[in-house]
Amino acid sequence: MTKVGFISLGCPKNLVDSEVMLGHLKLKGFTLTRQMEEAEVLVVNTCGFIDSAKKESIDSILEAASMKEKGACRKLVVAGCMVERYRDALLADMPEIDAVLGTRDIEHIAEIIGAHDRLFEPERDPAYLYNETSPRLLTTPKATAYLKISEGCDHTCAFCAIPAIRGPQRSRSIDSIVAEARRLVDQGVLEISLVGQDTTDFGRDLGHRDGLEKLVRALGKVEGLPWFRIHYSYPNRTTDGLLRAMAETPNCVKYLDMPLQHADAQVLKTMARGGDAASFLKLIERARRLVPGLALRSNFIVGFPGETPEAFQTLQDFIQEAQFDHVGVFTYSLEEGTPAFELGDPVPSRTKESRKRKLLEAQQKISRAKNQAKVGQVLEVLIEGVHDETDLVLKGRHQGQAPEVDGNVLIVGGEPQVGAIQPVKITQGHAYDLVGEVVS
Repeated sequence: MTKVGFISLGCPKNLVDSEVMLGHLKLKGFTLTRQMEEAEVLVVNTCGFIDSAKKESIDSILEAASMKEKGACRKLVVAGCMVERYRDALLADMPEIDAVLGTRDIEHIAEIIGAHDRLFEPERDPAYLYNETSPRLLTTPKATAYLKISEGCDHTCAFCAIPAIRGPQRSRSIDSIVAEARRLVDQGVLEISLVGQDTTDFGRDLGHRDGLEKLVRALGKVEGLPWFRIHYSYPNRTTDGLLRAMAETPNCVKYLDMPLQHADAQVLKTMARGGDAASFLKLIERARRLVPGLALRSNFIVGFPGETPEAFQTLQDFIQEAQFDHVGVFTYSLEEGTPAFELGDPVPSRTKESRKRKLLEAQQKISRAKNQAKVGQVLEVLIEGVHDETDLVLKGRHQGQAPEVDGNVLIVGGEPQVGAIQPVKITQGHAYDLVGEVVS
């Protein structure tokens, strides 16, 4: 009964891969442990998207490697996106690594652990997709789970290495996704977050132009599923049909994660994204009109080559006018193998960080005002468990807050039940979190 410890890094899509690997290990009789010093095999599922993620992955690999000296570890396996990008370099530069597997090898994890050849590679399936029959061990809080509806991407955004890492767009069937959703509900899941590199592209490779709209309506018929939400929607594929499906499907939460990346027309053109502030504002107005009560999240990149002070001002003005509920901001990272690599990295790091800070400070004021407007309202809240910083307070989320990225509702009164959706009266609103008490 070999003990295996697992370190999962990166995005929710990577987390699903980790959960599938954990499911296979459990099925094959391995013992899973959270105590890294006790693990005989350590698996690090890496992220290789941007510099900071790669650094975190390398640091985690080195930390795991140290367990060979001071722990029980006798085998170190590195998986995921960094293997897809840097397999040969990892093996050459880090002799501590005993085996590697890429993003399309995850269901061979037990085979990889058992292999004696450091260079062993299982037979690869270029079109690999996990499905409802894949064993999966959830690592998220009991009542919530991610569900990956597609793999890969057909877009050619200039800053992004994902198509090179994950391959072309490959969509699961609606029947497969609905079957997995039902299985998750049977496990006690109350909230499902749909993820993919571009969820609005779902089904196009299968010949469906309105695949996500059909999926939303199909998931609306899954009994026992109170909430599901949509992440990673592409602006020019967020159609009126999809928005109407969201509005007309009661268990589709009125929340949309739509990374726009910028608002200046020239920067967006250089990014190979398209659009501008005016077209985005029209889309946001239409989305809020068709889906009353919609909460909107977006992400932006500052410091992309060609982002002049004037272009950044356009982005600042846009964020003020759009009034998003949640915003994430990233500084541009020069990535080899991407179309933008040839443009270099001309914006100084200090300028990038300054611009990031300005956007976050502006959004903080917007978010605080929106949260303070909720004081006195009673919201349905999924109670998730104790707060990360103190076990004296429980935390949860309302429909307008996605897992991990959008803040929490802190529960300070009433009779909360972990793993349940309960009405909570909001008593305080802060920049990121709300405070409230459960009401009968």
